[in-house]
Amino acid sequence: MITPAVDAAAIDRAVEVLRRGGLVAVPTETVYGLAADADNEEAVRKLFAAKGRPSDHPVIVHVHDANAFDDWAVEVPDAARILSAAFWPGPLTLVLKRGARARDVLTGGQDSVGLRSPAHPWAQALLQAFDGALAAPSANSFGRISPTTAQHVIDDLGVKPRGKIDFVLDGGACPLGIESTIVDVRSDTPTLLRPGAITREQLQTALQRAVVDAGVQSPRTSGRLEKHYAPHTPLSVVPVDRLATVLSKPGKARIAVLAPLGLLQNCQADVSLAIAAPEQVDDYARLLYSWLHRLDASGADRMLVAAPPDGPQWEAVRDRLRRAETQ
Repeated sequence: MITPAVDAAAIDRAVEVLRRGGLVAVPTETVYGLAADADNEEAVRKLFAAKGRPSDHPVIVHVHDANAFDDWAVEVPDAARILSAAFWPGPLTLVLKRGARARDVLTGGQDSVGLRSPAHPWAQALLQAFDGALAAPSANSFGRISPTTAQHVIDDLGVKPRGKIDFVLDGGACPLGIESTIVDVRSDTPTLLRPGAITREQLQTALQRAVVDAGVQSPRTSGRLEKHYAPHTPLSVVPVDRLATVLSKPGKARIAVLAPLGLLQNCQADVSLAIAAPEQVDDYARLLYSWLHRLDASGADRMLVAAPPDGPQWEAVRDRLRRAETQ
């Protein structure tokens, strides 16, 4: 896919909005983020209000590069520097011990802070021009489907005077489509808090040590609530064999379906929208949220998604669908 060339005038306007404490939707390689000046506590509180985000749910701080470590964190371990060298800029968030600059409003009162350097050229241009850090969770109402286009943001949050945010940078569709991998590197045992495009295997190869699953004592981070990324229409993730049975029988309830083409070709159910899922995980992940937005807007009574394949490369997709499932 082709990302539009960076619009310097739009970047300048976004910087102006941010410096006066406003909110800007920003494209990243993962999803669109809702950005506020991370050093402006009032602006960050406006961000939480616009999303309806609980105040104890921390946000990721987006920085230009690894030079920001010492500004935002203390006791930065070698693991953080190894991973940032390998994957920044990119879809990786590192959880570190917070420094004095990381205020409670950003961290949810925890002693940790999540940092990321996004790879999207528009996000990098904004961070460089702003010459600061941005608090930037996903640009959607809290708990709802993440946005991967500017139109998703506008449809959900809206732009002032009638909407909730000040400006939207339209940098095209997000090329990866799901949120960043989050790794806690505060201890000698790196912990995977949220799967993403950078896999556990890639992390372990870079670090030359195991990356373990999150435990009950792990910090609160974005996207780890049991229910998240949810559409308004009830959504069920269904094993392929069971879904084949459902689709082969006429039914009264109108359904919207995301499934392999082979299942859809024999469909006899009352379907308001059917989308054929690709076999490649990168294509699936890139389009997942766009598909969920379309299925949700189809007027169906239910949304059915064929369970994606097993395997480590599908871990992030399975995670998002499990949290989006409502019944």
